[in-house]
Amino acid sequence: MANKVKVVISNDQKVVKVPKGLRLLIRRCCTAVLVMEEFPEDAEVSVRIVDDEQIHELNKQYRNKDQATDVLSFPLGVEGKYDVNLDTGEVELGDIVLSLERAMEQADRYGHSLDREVGYLTVHSMLHLLGYDHENGGLELVRMREKEEKALTELGLARNGNYYMEDEEV
Repeated sequence: MANKVKVVISNDQKVVKVPKGLRLLIRRCCTAVLVMEEFPEDAEVSVRIVDDEQIHELNKQYRNKDQATDVLSFPLGVEGKYDVNLDTGEVELGDIVLSLERAMEQADRYGHSLDREVGYLTVHSMLHLLGYDHENGGLELVRMREKEEKALTELGLARNGNYYMEDEEV
């Protein structure tokens, strides 16, 4: 039996309309990663949908990068240890901030569906919340990409052709 996953989604932007079914897709992606990783506890994740201007400010504030990006991850865990919501008993994994405006642009640029793009960004961020990192490249990058593709394939969002992230070829 899979553990319970609570995904709290807020739409904090007014630039683009959130397409029907997108919130369900985000929840499915979060759950798929936790199932794939055999996460042993009930979990809670927060997902904020923002615009480019909002994510630009957050990227500048928290990463010292003066530009918009597609998604930011704010893990609450340190080395596999997480805070627990005392009211629910759920492990608090952290926050995902996703620019829907940027996701739409990238889906168009890369020639795939918005579902594939949002799915990729959500799965990517969930792996960050679980402690995966690709910043230094090498084996960690390869491992993270393999896990992303495995989860996306299981969700029916497999890659069709090349996929490029903001600053790197994948």
